[in-house]
Amino acid sequence: MRAYVFPGQGAQFVGMGKDLYDNNAEARELFEKANDILGFRITDLMFNGTEDDLKQTKVTQPAIFLHSVLLAKSLGDEFKPDMVAGHSLGEFSALVAAGALSFEEGLKLVAKRAQAMQKACEAQPSTMAAVLALPDEKVEEICESIDDVVAPANYNCPGQVVISGTNEGIDKACEKLLAAGAKRAMKLKVGGAFHSPLMKPAQEELAQAIENAQFSTPVCPVYQNVDAKPHTNPQEIKENLIKQLTAPVRWTQDVEAMIADGADEFIELGPGNVLQGLVKKINREVTTSGRQ
Repeated sequence: MRAYVFPGQGAQFVGMGKDLYDNNAEARELFEKANDILGFRITDLMFNGTEDDLKQTKVTQPAIFLHSVLLAKSLGDEFKPDMVAGHSLGEFSALVAAGALSFEEGLKLVAKRAQAMQKACEAQPSTMAAVLALPDEKVEEICESIDDVVAPANYNCPGQVVISGTNEGIDKACEKLLAAGAKRAMKLKVGGAFHSPLMKPAQEELAQAIENAQFSTPVCPVYQNVDAKPHTNPQEIKENLIKQLTAPVRWTQDVEAMIADGADEFIELGPGNVLQGLVKKINREVTTSGRQ
């Protein structure tokens, strides 16, 4: 069975999507529609901007969403997923690709999400750190022991968990994690503490927009980050999307659940190949490929 997976923030690169724009008339039309919806020419930043331009959350998130969704659309009848999933932001790409959200609604929600997250980051200095070679349970235990906001944010693959919290909390946690035997506990160059309680203001801002958006039944199950379970009910999908901003991305569990339900081929749609690498670390038996 075939699973299509969609990357999240961090996969961007200068020049992303240009081939699609140049060689696919439908994609070009939708790129131009996106420029109008966003109120700025995101295509200029994607194709010819700087790395710093693309690192701005308000640019990164819609850029990756556009690249991923338009790749799925460019496949036409070839796009026949048995199931889909996305990592963090990629969940919005997955929902649009699977027909649960229209392109326009999806882009507006992603733009709103990016702005709300940017505001939350500016209101409270915070960060994230990657922790390697410790069991998930040990990472969770140490996060709970810190007298500051620190929480697991991404369960990326066995032995790789990203934690999220205040600057001081992350510093304390990294020290304890290294002492407990982590191979690395390295702070990441990110704008803030994504997928942690510090994103509560962004969650509240986004919740209303998600509630007001028109969701449909997707063409296949969408395995959501919050609970790593397949969903087709539009109301459940909405509720999980709202929870996603402050809850961890259970990517390891998502992939394991898809494999348990029959997935043996994973195709990554979007910039980069990070998810292909993670899927292989979760299960070496499945086949992986990508389009970018």
